[in-house]
Amino acid sequence: MKITGVKTTLFESTMSRKHGDANSPGGRTKASHLAVELSTDDELIGVSLASPTVRPLIASICDGILVGEDPRGVKGLWQRMVDRAFKGGHDGLINDAISALDIALWDLKAKANGEPLYRTLGASNNRVLAYASGLDMPLSDKELSDYYSEMARHGYQGGKLKVGLDQDADIRRIGIMQDALSRNSSRPMLLIDANEYWSPKQAIRKMREIEEIYDITWIEEPARRWDYLGLGRIKRSIRSAVCAGENLDTLGDFLPYFAAEAADIIQVGAGMTGITGALQIADAAYGFEYPVTVGGSPGNFQAHLAAVMPHHMTLETQDVTSGPVFTTAVTIQDGWAVCGDKPGTGIEFNHEELKKHAVEKASPGSGPSPLGRRKGAGLYDFPPTPEEVAMARGTRK
Repeated sequence: MKITGVKTTLFESTMSRKHGDANSPGGRTKASHLAVELSTDDELIGVSLASPTVRPLIASICDGILVGEDPRGVKGLWQRMVDRAFKGGHDGLINDAISALDIALWDLKAKANGEPLYRTLGASNNRVLAYASGLDMPLSDKELSDYYSEMARHGYQGGKLKVGLDQDADIRRIGIMQDALSRNSSRPMLLIDANEYWSPKQAIRKMREIEEIYDITWIEEPARRWDYLGLGRIKRSIRSAVCAGENLDTLGDFLPYFAAEAADIIQVGAGMTGITGALQIADAAYGFEYPVTVGGSPGNFQAHLAAVMPHHMTLETQDVTSGPVFTTAVTIQDGWAVCGDKPGTGIEFNHEELKKHAVEKASPGSGPSPLGRRKGAGLYDFPPTPEEVAMARGTRK
């Protein structure tokens, strides 16, 4: 089997609810993705989804390194892609491009084996504990309650709330999430995420107040991703676990975390130089006895990745079903993500729908953090403005 080329299609879809966090409290309703299809002379196609910004890089890397190669040699091809980017480093956009191709290669390898990815990776169990992640900063209290109540009906015993801008509102909204999830547990797993909005001192002060009321399992990204000294200070000053690493790209980025004991729980995912890179980071965390958590992904396909990690804690899932452009074999059963038996990652494009949703250019604001880092981050409290509240409620004129 040989790789013959890659096809990419930019598409845009409407989300089931507004998504937003401390840096985009007004929220967004559209998401843009790049459908990646890696073809072979054996008619098998490896698929993945990527950021629209890496389209030319994916084509360049595939043409220069992958075409003519056997896709089953995934780790060797991964090393060649990383080595080619050595001088400039493989963080940033080049990391995202390599990640998308690596995922497609693993999808191909599993399909060639005629088995789901979790088996190809070596897992013996296809189920991983999951939690509900609302990306819910723009939601009203009623919408918030409705979302977590619906997720509770699917068996979830844990949820993650976006926090950071308004302490009083955060405390009230944690209670709403807790009440909804209490349907399945008297002590639901309460996770909160500040998306790097606080300084270390802000985080310590705010978390100590929250901890007087709630038993918080983890605070995610309470300070800047590279502030490993500040993260370590927070970790030693609060009772809740510090969870961090989501926006790092490579194993080298994580080494200061391990050396400085900066976090209690390490976030890993296929966006960290692909599945191959994520497994390296997870193995390193395992060596230091740190549990890991795998982040959200299209169609929750990263359940396959989580299943092979013996120290995996819980998987981020944002929705129970996927959108119209692709389907997934991963299902949610009683709060657990179950990988299914379809060969590969289980992601399959509906080409008719893909054609309907294809666009020449992504809409402004359709990316995961459309406005960048928000004013006041790490400096002072800056609650949502009336304009941002109007955007979140859909009443902005």
